[in-house]
Amino acid sequence: MTRSFHTVTVEKAAEAYVASRGKARFLSIAQAIRAIRTLIPACRATDRDLEELLAAASIIHGVPVAFDLKTAVAAEPRLHS
Repeated sequence: MTRSFHTVTVEKAAEAYVASRGKARFLSIAQAIRAIRTLIPACRATDRDLEELLAAASIIHGVPVAFDLKTAVAAEPRLHS
């Protein structure tokens, strides 16, 4: 029996996460990043990199985004549609 495993890239994980949230009111960047880091513990992308990937995928899928990741630059959660 041959077993083959598909490689999960950060880009594919972000795309799949956003696609799975198509019916949601909005996508939480903080929650999405936690999910990706759980799926890919060795992920070397920064939170900012992941935020950009998720935002781009959200635009493509028409999913509103909550930029709710707490950072030194943005202390207030932002909601964009």
